[in-house]
Amino acid sequence: MGSSKPSGNSERRAKKGPSQRQLRVAENLRHELSQIFTRIDIRDEDLLDVIITVSEIRTSPDMRQATVYVMPLGGKNKDIVVEALSRHRKFLRGELSRKVTLKYMPELHFRLDETFDESGRISDVLNSKKVAQDLGDKPADQTEADTSIDE
Repeated sequence: MGSSKPSGNSERRAKKGPSQRQLRVAENLRHELSQIFTRIDIRDEDLLDVIITVSEIRTSPDMRQATVYVMPLGGKNKDIVVEALSRHRKFLRGELSRKVTLKYMPELHFRLDETFDESGRISDVLNSKKVAQDLGDKPADQTEADTSIDE
C-alpha cells in the first residue's frame, strides 16, 4: 500500500545536518563567547587564570538549546572548568544576549571538547608500525638516515 520508507521533515533534517542559519548563529555565539571569556572576569576560583578555548557550538533546530564545546588551555582541570562554566551559564547567557541579537537566546550546555584527544589518538594509530606495514610504507618516525642505501 505504501513505501517501506518513512517520510517526514524530521528524517530529512536528521540526514542533512544543521541548517545554514544554525551554523551562522552558532559561529556568532562562539565568537562572542570567546570574547566574553577574554574580556570579563568570572568570579570563580576554578576559572581564575584559566584560558578557555571555545572550539564549537551546536544549536538545536529550534535555536533554544546550544551545546558549547570547550577546552581549557593545556588541558588542566578539564572537568572542574566545565562544571564551573555550567554553574555560571545563566550569567554567560545574559552577557551573550547583550552582544548577539536573537529572538530567543539559547540555553547553554557546556561539554568538554574531546576532539583534541581523539585527533592525537588517531595520529598515533596512523603513525604506528602496523598501519605503515599494511600500507607498505615506513613509519613516519623513521628518518632518512635509516633508509640510506650502502654502495
